[in-house]
Amino acid sequence: MTTYKKNNFFEKCSFIKGVANIEGLEISDVPEIAFLGRSNVGKSTLLNAITKRPKLAHTSKTPGRTQELNFFSIVTEGPVMNIVDMPGYGFARASKKKIKEWTDLSKFYLKNRPNLRRVFLLIDSRHNIKDSDKEIMNMLDECAVSYQIVLTKIDKIKNQDNVVLQTKNLIQKFIAVHPEIHLTSSHKERGLEDLRNTISSMVE
Repeated sequence: MTTYKKNNFFEKCSFIKGVANIEGLEISDVPEIAFLGRSNVGKSTLLNAITKRPKLAHTSKTPGRTQELNFFSIVTEGPVMNIVDMPGYGFARASKKKIKEWTDLSKFYLKNRPNLRRVFLLIDSRHNIKDSDKEIMNMLDECAVSYQIVLTKIDKIKNQDNVVLQTKNLIQKFIAVHPEIHLTSSHKERGLEDLRNTISSMVE
């Protein structure tokens, strides 16, 4: 099996396409990881930070801006991994019909993607795990999809140890969650290298 150098693994990352409906999903055997979380949790910002490409994924202060499954490809001598930036949940400013379409698309993707290696569930460290996050975690458990918690905006809180402890206690009852929690700050570039190492290990 090929081993990739972690320090340049993300250098050649580019946008492939946005998928707005189930019909647009293509079968693939390329390993994938996905970023999922509440609206405005910082998914696109974190993706830009770990790839060191500030404009790779569009970012916005308006919750619910990501309205499709946005696929990005990491390429060396061929496709190595796809990263999927999923629509946020919780605050989307859209019609109920549109929100249902996003929800159905996301659920279908999560339930029917055998090449999906792991979902990184982003949680705003200032607010910890909310009921809407628990609903997603229950769904991931039911689908037997491996997922891992990533606490974002860690630079904006002072009681980091307490937040981590609370999060660890909350996730104990969930069965498909990875026990390790990533602490990140895109703004301060904290925890990014550890997250890069975890992601790159998905293809080793």
